[in-house]
Amino acid sequence: MTQESLYIPFDKSDQLHLKRFYTNPNGIPVFMLHGAIENGKIFYSNSGKGLAPFLAQNGYDVFVADLRGRGQSSPKINRHSKYGQTESIIYEIPAFIKKIKEIKGNVKQIWMSHSWGGVLLLSYLARTQLVNEVKAMVFFGTKRRISVKSFKKIYMIDLMWNFMPRIIKPIVGYLPASELKMGSDNETNKSHRQSREWVKMKNWMDTDDGFNYNEQLKNITLPPTLYLTGKNDDVLCHPRDMQLLINEIGEHHPKEYKIIGKENGYLHDYDHINLLTHPNAINDHFKMVLEWIKQNNK
Repeated sequence: MTQESLYIPFDKSDQLHLKRFYTNPNGIPVFMLHGAIENGKIFYSNSGKGLAPFLAQNGYDVFVADLRGRGQSSPKINRHSKYGQTESIIYEIPAFIKKIKEIKGNVKQIWMSHSWGGVLLLSYLARTQLVNEVKAMVFFGTKRRISVKSFKKIYMIDLMWNFMPRIIKPIVGYLPASELKMGSDNETNKSHRQSREWVKMKNWMDTDDGFNYNEQLKNITLPPTLYLTGKNDDVLCHPRDMQLLINEIGEHHPKEYKIIGKENGYLHDYDHINLLTHPNAINDHFKMVLEWIKQNNK
């Protein structure tokens, strides 16, 4: 398997990082996008494990993004980083897609995401309506709103995600999530604020320009989409909240929805992170994902 790092010049002094994995350079392109307080390594490890290498070994040409300031994109998020998720939707995602097209041509892509990355991809499609560029999508643990009520939710969301950053961000100028062991990467003030607002909003609207994502998504037919969440994902993507997202974007697109757990025939009751990182995933639901994208790429 070949793997390489591609760097995309961006906004004068910045670079976006796009990691490529392939055994077949003519394979169908797969674009992967991580979520909040993450980077692209949710999809791969230094030792060559993970969903991206797995798909590459099965003939796909896989491109894994690091959003601006995360992972190997540079410079790293700091107190001078003023961008947020609106910029990710309008500028960064298009830059990644353009780079993939430079390599692959105008071939329809398969899109995959984890957690908040799915929200950003849906937002991009709402703004551009370029659904014909996408063959199929797979969302791992993607939700927009959190409706579940529990003590765990109070600790993880109300305290650690909403309250604590109000104290820390004014001091350091951004959310140092990796240093606080909240996640694998950091967030800018703006990206954290915007994602926090969207989780609470009933109407899905952009706080920069008022763009109505709900309205636009209901006016387009999305490509076939596979929605997956772990049986033990009881806060960050509770099955009820993934279903809430499906209902929100409209019922008229081809879709499948699966809860990955023992009672549905899988090896483990997976959670929000090990749905992608568990060592048994490659011999469990990754195979199901592979078969699903084959069926939806005919």
